[in-house]
Amino acid sequence: MRIAIDTGGTFTDCIFLRHGRLELLKVPSTPRDPSQAISDALVRLLPRSKEPLDELDLTCGTTVGTNALLEHRGGRVALVTTAGFEDVIAIGRQARPRLYDFFVEKAEPLAPRERRFGFHERVDYAGRALLNPTSSELVRVVRQVARSRPDAVAVCLLFSFANPTHERALAKALRAAGMAVSVSHEILPEFREFERTATTVVNAYLVPVMSRFLADIERHAARARGVHPGTKVQVRIMQSSGGIVRAGVASREPVRTILSGPAGGILGAQYVAQRAGFDRVITLDMGGTSTDVALLEGALRTTNESQVADLPVAVPMLDIQTVGAGGGSLARFDRAGALRVGPESAGADPGPICYGRGERPTVTDAHLFLGRIGAEGFLGGEFKLDEQRARKWMAKSAGPMRSIEKFAQGIVDVANAVMEKAIRVISVERGYDPRDYALVAFGGAGGLHACELAAALEMPRVLIPKFPGGLSALGILRADVAKDLSQTVRLAVENRHALRAPLAQAFARLERQALREMSGEGFASRSVRIERCLDMRYSGQAYELVVPAGGDFIGAFHRAHERRYGYADPSRQTEIVNVRIRAIGATPKPELPRERRSRTSVTSAIVNFRPGIFSGRAYRTPVYDRAKLGAGHRFRGPAIVTEYSATTVLPPGWMGRVDIFGNLILTPDGEKRARN
Repeated sequence: MRIAIDTGGTFTDCIFLRHGRLELLKVPSTPRDPSQAISDALVRLLPRSKEPLDELDLTCGTTVGTNALLEHRGGRVALVTTAGFEDVIAIGRQARPRLYDFFVEKAEPLAPRERRFGFHERVDYAGRALLNPTSSELVRVVRQVARSRPDAVAVCLLFSFANPTHERALAKALRAAGMAVSVSHEILPEFREFERTATTVVNAYLVPVMSRFLADIERHAARARGVHPGTKVQVRIMQSSGGIVRAGVASREPVRTILSGPAGGILGAQYVAQRAGFDRVITLDMGGTSTDVALLEGALRTTNESQVADLPVAVPMLDIQTVGAGGGSLARFDRAGALRVGPESAGADPGPICYGRGERPTVTDAHLFLGRIGAEGFLGGEFKLDEQRARKWMAKSAGPMRSIEKFAQGIVDVANAVMEKAIRVISVERGYDPRDYALVAFGGAGGLHACELAAALEMPRVLIPKFPGGLSALGILRADVAKDLSQTVRLAVENRHALRAPLAQAFARLERQALREMSGEGFASRSVRIERCLDMRYSGQAYELVVPAGGDFIGAFHRAHERRYGYADPSRQTEIVNVRIRAIGATPKPELPRERRSRTSVTSAIVNFRPGIFSGRAYRTPVYDRAKLGAGHRFRGPAIVTEYSATTVLPPGWMGRVDIFGNLILTPDGEKRARN
């Protein structure tokens, strides 16, 4: 049995294959112990299997690493670095997070000063050893670190990316003393000491949390019903880059799982969009706590310049913009009387007011009050909502707003503004016109906001996929095993022919390592696909752009530079800073089946009518059961489409149709004038 689980802030989504068909299950998340929700899902799934399982393949996406960083719940970390550079992690870069705030205070490093230790060694920029550490120096540092009683140790020496010999010796000594060690040349063998140190420290900080969490998942899977001593149990984890790895690997390198869940959503959105015939899309993944947006144009976009909790994380991640606007985002008035929504969230506990425990209004409560969500709630009626309770507490929290209706509409409008800004960051600010793209909206709350966001951005159409509340889990189920490796090389591009030998050597080293690691994942070298990339820049620049290594990579760099910055200078000398490879092992991929054209009337899918409020006006709004909508059905807004995992809202002036894969395609009146 193949199962993919995405642990969110409010619900844990599970997509699984049974008798060749995809099915979806959602269970409430358990924030105090996220693995418990996974156990709950397995309990509900596996008893249905009449025979003992031969194999259980469980793949998980999780926000445990992200939450540990945001909430400062990681391990006690010690940092060992080259003597004299202990404060690199505190000094950071000169860029200020808020340019005009003279009183901004930087967060304390995850490894405080009393747990940062200098190691007397020195390697120069070319990898030549200038000062070799003595055995007594190794003993001294190991003893100092041990006295600080760390849960994990980060080791990051100054030029270890050029020559890791000293790092290897130090890491070996620390591991021999029984410590969990994260080493920079294993995590990120690239130049820029601050980003490399910060990434290695983040990895060490997350090791205690993620190793416990992943061990719990493996234990739950091994003890699940239907699993017997002969059952082959395999647990893999989604990485931020869009590939999956064994749980044991993720335990050692948890920094690669920080955007685990959102990455699955991007893969799922790419799949359904391509099946529907859309190659240029912007994704909108709105869950209970946050919203993730990304721009897709053919291949997936990755970045090595991410920041999480104001900390640089330089491992490859899918290029995702995250904002604190979700169904559980809390509404409040600031000291100036302005309405704010998020980034704080009610989460799964206590949750929105209408869930029965919360007392602070959320986006979900606003939608319930506006008639866009019914009191019958979610999960096919399993999760009912308390409408009267929501009305009572919304009235208490309305503050300066003149009516509860305007308060609720204001909450929705502010949440839309936050998400619209995020979409503009990944499109307009990077030279892409959102009017040329379709909006793929998913997550439990994505369909509630999709049409209004598309209208604000003049986007021509919206795609609401099948299983919108479980699309991230579907993406995880379809993910390939992947390894991302890199190495700093610093090669001036003067003569392409002169570059062949050094580039071939650099790629060959990385590929040998990747094939060894892929062998541990169960893939023979002949079945592994290798992708090569280069980090390039003009000589004298401070930052790079990633381009494919094949073909005319110099021309590709000039074109990428012009797209990103508005100009290119083909006469200027360029240089290759890093080489990168991605090793991919393909996995079996479930497909969404084609549906036959429905012969029933679309009106047969209407289950009731509800007074929906749009732009301050109440409409008698039909509510459609998505399970009864078939391929070829068309309907007009205002309309509400309910299903097990999500709700979709069509405002007045919008039209909807169902395509042959069961997707909802939503378009505004005047689509013929759209540019897409």
